[in-house]
Formats: sequence, C-alpha cells, structure tokens
Amino acid sequence: MATTAFPHRKRVVLLGATGSIGENTLRVIAAHPDKLELVAIAARGNWEKLAAIARTHGVRHVGLFDDTAFAAARANPAAFPPGTHLVGGLAGLVELAQLPAADIVLVAVVGTTGLEPALAALAAGKDLALASKEILVLAGRQVLAAAAASGAKLLPVDSEHSAVFQCLEGHPLSTVRRVTITASGGAFRDWPVERLAQVTPADAVKHPNWSMGPKITVDSATLANKGLELIEAQCLFSLRPEQCAAVMHPQSIVHAIVEFNDGAMLAQLGPPSMTFPIQHALLYPERAPGTEAPLDFSKLLSLEFRPIDEARFPMLRLAREAMLAAGGAPAVYNAANEIAVAAFLAHQIPFLAIPRVVEHTLDRLTFSSPSDLPSILALDQAARRLARLEIVNHKS
Repeated sequence: MATTAFPHRKRVVLLGATGSIGENTLRVIAAHPDKLELVAIAARGNWEKLAAIARTHGVRHVGLFDDTAFAAARANPAAFPPGTHLVGGLAGLVELAQLPAADIVLVAVVGTTGLEPALAALAAGKDLALASKEILVLAGRQVLAAAAASGAKLLPVDSEHSAVFQCLEGHPLSTVRRVTITASGGAFRDWPVERLAQVTPADAVKHPNWSMGPKITVDSATLANKGLELIEAQCLFSLRPEQCAAVMHPQSIVHAIVEFNDGAMLAQLGPPSMTFPIQHALLYPERAPGTEAPLDFSKLLSLEFRPIDEARFPMLRLAREAMLAAGGAPAVYNAANEIAVAAFLAHQIPFLAIPRVVEHTLDRLTFSSPSDLPSILALDQAARRLARLEIVNHKS
C-alpha cells in the first residue's frame, strides 16, 4: 500500500473524548504530534475531564451534550483555555463535526447520539473515523450514501472492522467468500451456564482482555457487540448476511479473517489495544510507528478458536435474524439492547433478561425499512418505548 505525506498535520475532531476510545485516541495523537493535531473535542457530561483535555492539548472548540454539564462548564470558563468556544447539545456536536478547520472526525460517543454529527461531518466533506457501531446499524444506508455523495472516506475504528478493512484492501469484493470476526467471549465465557442467573453488573463490566466502557463491556458478555459488528460488517463492506461469521477467540489477538474464493485466508493480528485501529484510521493511508509494542513472536504465543454456542449467546442469534429480516430490524435490535443493558446496569432486570427484552421487542414491533433520518429516529424511539414496556412487564 502506498503512503502519502500530509501537507499539514491532520486536524482531528474527537466526539467522545472522555471515554475509553477517546482516551486511546488522545494517546495516539500525543504519540504523533508531527502528524496529528486535535482541534475540537466533545463529551456527554464530564465537563471537568473535558476541560483538562482541552488544557493539555490546547483545544479551543469544546462541546458538551448534556445540558446540565454544559451549564456547569459555562459557569467555569477559567477551567478551559482562554478563548474557548463552548457549544452544547446535539446542535453543538453537529457544529463541531462540520468545523471548517477539521480534516477528520472521530465519532466515539455511545449509542445513537453520534448519528447526526456523523452525517453532518460527511456532508461537509470530512473523513469519518467511526467507533460507534450503532450508527451503521441504525442508518448504514444513509451513512454510506452521504460518504459517496461528498467523496469523504469512511474509516472503521472497531478493531474487527479495521482488520477486515486492512485485509480487503486491494481485493475485489467478488473474490470474497466469507468474513469472520472474532469474539473474546466477554466476562463469562468460561462460567457454567447455571451461574449466569446470578451475574451482577459489577461482574459484567470486568472484561478479561479489553478496557472499555460499561455498556460495551456488557455487550461483550452477551455477545450483542458481536451481533452489532456482524450487522455493521454487512453494511460497511457490502456483504450478504451469509458471508458474515463470528468465531470465539479468547486471546483477542486475531481480530478478523477474510476467506477468499480460492480458499486462501488473510488474518489481521495485533495486541488487544484500541490504539492500533485508531491510529490506522487517523493516519490512513500512512503507516507509522505504533503507540504500543507489537506482538513478540519470540515469546510463547498460542491462538485458540472455537465455534460460538448461540444457545448460550442468544443475542448473536437475534442479530442474525435481524440481518435476514433487514429493513428496520437491525435498528430495533440496537435500540432494544441499549434499553435492556441500561436496565441491567441499573439493577432493574437480571442479566439473562437482556436477550428476552430484545427478542420480545423484535417480535412485537411492526417495522419497515426507514427511508430518511426522521423515520429512522422515529423507529428507534418506538423500539425504545416498547423495550421499556417489556422491562416493566418483566419486573411485575
């Protein structure tokens, strides 16, 4: 792959700066001060941490989604660099995503909040580094159309999709037989099935390999994250549902495998750290020394793969069914899962109720393929309302 020299440091907008993806992105930017410049940051509500980031990196465009946090930040201007332009709410995130000075926007906000900023960035011709898998699950067709219309690049940040992206480069889609992404199995991969009924939120947020936020860590334990990633891979790489597969790989070193029509396979390997896919997206198409040490094959290294038991992980089965149903089904799957995970983390439902809430929501909601952003958001809200009703019924 040819590399190109940038005419200037690539200017980055980071939406979701205070989360785990944001923290790793800041590490990558700090490691490459001659190649990357942080020009805008945003977070949901942690304004004090955001202010510290702004001071450290000299950022003067700052956004807060939460109204209360935005008001607190406005009341403490001295916490930010002099001359900071502070914006609030969804409109503020959209404004930052379209910042004229920016070259690339990395969207790492949890859930569907990042959809409108992502579309705005693409419409403004900004390259989009996408870490929020829910955006493509909710509105993949619209996101791809926006990228095609503006000519902006859509660069995956999820480790699995970054791996597929790298393996596919230079290979026509017609030569691809199957794409397989790997799953660590999450916190309970080795627990006896009968123990799962006693799982607590504190148990579920302890991932064996990765350091991530609570929602995605729970998704890893249910394998909803893998279901969302299969849906995202189908959209991002124009695959058929039957071309998308997942396999259990406890070491989280092989991130994806692409099988070609002749039986040959390409795999992408790397340590279980998000700095690798983040750096690939931000510096693409250039390769530069990594933020962390690579794998060391002079040391003992074993790689284990095993099939996934979908009876143990019903969220993966439900994702496959949503892929086959197409239309708005993936969006309903995503919305119901978000509500169910939030209820579990709030001690409102048990761990094993998460897939039941999602399945009942999928079964009971009539949906068609949404054609525009308002209808997408309306379907998302309808699924959330029904999922909340399922949770109330479960508690009663």
